[in-house]
Amino acid sequence: MYRVFVVSDGTGVTAEQVLNAALTQFADADVEVERRPGVRTEEQVRQVVQEAAQAGGLVVHTLVSDRLRGVMLYSGRLYDVETIDLMGPLLARLSKQLAVSPSERPGLFRQLNEEYFRRTEAVEFALHHDDGLHTDDLSRAEMVLVGVSRTSKTPLSIYLALKGWFVANVPIVFGVRPPVALFDLPPERVCGLTIDPARLVDLRRVRQERLRGATGDYAHPDFVRRELAYALDIFRRQAGWPVVDVTYKPIEELAAEVVAVVGVREA
Repeated sequence: MYRVFVVSDGTGVTAEQVLNAALTQFADADVEVERRPGVRTEEQVRQVVQEAAQAGGLVVHTLVSDRLRGVMLYSGRLYDVETIDLMGPLLARLSKQLAVSPSERPGLFRQLNEEYFRRTEAVEFALHHDDGLHTDDLSRAEMVLVGVSRTSKTPLSIYLALKGWFVANVPIVFGVRPPVALFDLPPERVCGLTIDPARLVDLRRVRQERLRGATGDYAHPDFVRRELAYALDIFRRQAGWPVVDVTYKPIEELAAEVVAVVGVREA
């Protein structure tokens, strides 16, 4: 049985997949593939080359560090072990074509992949928990935005989700007690959104026109002031939640403020 050592400074999954794809062309060959992930020091490189030499095998690697690739090449020659560099030539050609040096950060692809899937999951979570949906599941949220209608809850939730945050939002309606689940959360994970009454009247009037006036007192200045006062009373006196004023602020600024007051983790 011929042994092939797959060496990587990350998980080694990529190198193993490439190797297995190539081995399908050698169906009759008796090959054992051994993965060696997390190889990030010169000593680790030399050890795996020595092991390959003792086994009479070869090394296939995806080391991103130019220094470690050099050690691998030298050690292979020293111990008479064939070493196949899957990453070096590709990085060199890309660097030449793009006129940019590679970062040489081990595990970067896996990290980027994890970030992509987290953001995708976060967006799905935000949509699933938009406008008071599924409040029985609020404990999974890293932050919960609460506010009266037209205080940017949904767009802010989606924007934060695209940054990787798990966000839910719950509307505050005048005279209606918010869901009990909200008050079971740590206060620092809930952020109240408020807005200047005159600005809110303008926003609601635009929406009222689109709905052809079928909204009752929704945009009436007196009702707007009472609803905002009702919400602020809940935010500050009853629940002790931090409050962010959304009046005339771009979504990026609002997101930064919310992250600053909630601060569950690094965004």
